[in-house]
Amino acid sequence: MRNLTMMTDLYQLTMMYGYYRHGMASNTAVFDLFYRKNFQDSAFAVMAGTQSLIEYINDLCFTDEDIEYLRGLNLFDEEFLCVLKNMRFTGEIYAMEEGSIVFPHEPLVRVKAPIIEAQLIETTILNLVNHQTLIATKANRVCYAANGSSVLEFGLRRAQGPDAGIYGARASIVGGCDATSNVLAGKMFDIAVKGTHAHSWVMSFPTELDAFRAYADVFPDSCMLLVDTYDTIRSGIPNAIKVFDELREKGYEPVGIRLDSGDLAYLSKRARKMLDEAGYENAKIFVSGDLDEHVIYDLRAQGAKIDVYGVGTKLITSADNPALGGVYKMAAEIVDGELVPKMKLSDNPEKMTLPGYKKVLRLYSNKTGKALADLIALDDEQLDGTKPLKLYHPEQTYKTITVRDFTVREMLVPIFKDGKQVYTSPSLKEIKAYAMRELDTFWEESKRLLNPHEFKVDISDRLYDMRKQLIWKLANRKD
Repeated sequence: MRNLTMMTDLYQLTMMYGYYRHGMASNTAVFDLFYRKNFQDSAFAVMAGTQSLIEYINDLCFTDEDIEYLRGLNLFDEEFLCVLKNMRFTGEIYAMEEGSIVFPHEPLVRVKAPIIEAQLIETTILNLVNHQTLIATKANRVCYAANGSSVLEFGLRRAQGPDAGIYGARASIVGGCDATSNVLAGKMFDIAVKGTHAHSWVMSFPTELDAFRAYADVFPDSCMLLVDTYDTIRSGIPNAIKVFDELREKGYEPVGIRLDSGDLAYLSKRARKMLDEAGYENAKIFVSGDLDEHVIYDLRAQGAKIDVYGVGTKLITSADNPALGGVYKMAAEIVDGELVPKMKLSDNPEKMTLPGYKKVLRLYSNKTGKALADLIALDDEQLDGTKPLKLYHPEQTYKTITVRDFTVREMLVPIFKDGKQVYTSPSLKEIKAYAMRELDTFWEESKRLLNPHEFKVDISDRLYDMRKQLIWKLANRKD
């Protein structure tokens, strides 16, 4: 990963300069990265981007060329430029592990660092976590709709730039996809790469049958043919079967066919019948063409005979929800060794922040192993799972539940301490397996595509009291 130190908003640098000029550069601040709303029809998001955050922080430094460029802006004095030149991250970062199921208002990343360091990294970690969590969540929805059928990410040509294509492909694996068409992403992240051929291949030969034979000649042991260039039923599938017969005579078995247009439910059912009657019951039917979770869900409802889905544009761009909306807000400062909680007030209750140095606790039933609720609490709070715990809806406080006989798990894990990485990054395969295990701890009602059950996220009594007192103090301050 390239050095992204200069990938920041100018106001981060001007604020850093202001802190420096006012003698505040070494003040320690606590920031939380969180998002406010789920996808329109989702109950949760899938955390991704932690590894990119790690690489960014490890590489954080201003080069001589960076300093020269900043000097040319005529905004900063030489002393401050010297501070930037020698800057490295020295603070602490806790974060959700990639593949974790996460919810609105929970800290996904918690930063405690000198304020100029904490301020500098805001833009970049928001960029990394917002985008990759968005795509991992969309991929999870697509894979849920596929109901066990394989899903491949095929969106590179429609991605909003190279990084979106590369890291979106990685995030799609976190969300549950099995492979990508993106060769560079495959190389970088050890992802399986898959692909067949385009319509142009078929059009480049005198006949469709010639094109299929030529492809089978080059790839006899991985032959999947695109059958909808001219006429799927009358020529595409019959020609594919002819080539499959020829392959079988040579001792090879075909992989299957791909459909990219038309009525995919109808065509897949006709194709399945034709392939089975020809003795190719194991040949797979692969479909592509502007798919998303809703189209896939409807295809399954119509009894489509599809084994593999290739999902492109609407996955890699998260077309119906193009931004996660994560934010990065100050939650506390440490003044003379004492932690001072901070919060933002707003006329919009959703935009009010949670103060203090916090953690996220997930409660699991000891009887079922399923997740019961999340509790956002102050970092020094401890829960006893043997004692009943009453949880309140964060806004409609008359709604309550009491949980009993539960196990508590802290969701934020240490990534950096004193500027040093203390976390061992798992492989992408391990991250995907972890994400699948995480999903298994949630009831199906919370995973459905439409009107999912709302998973309960509460704040602790101490955090609630802290916020209430701070609201009163801020509302009655005299400026």
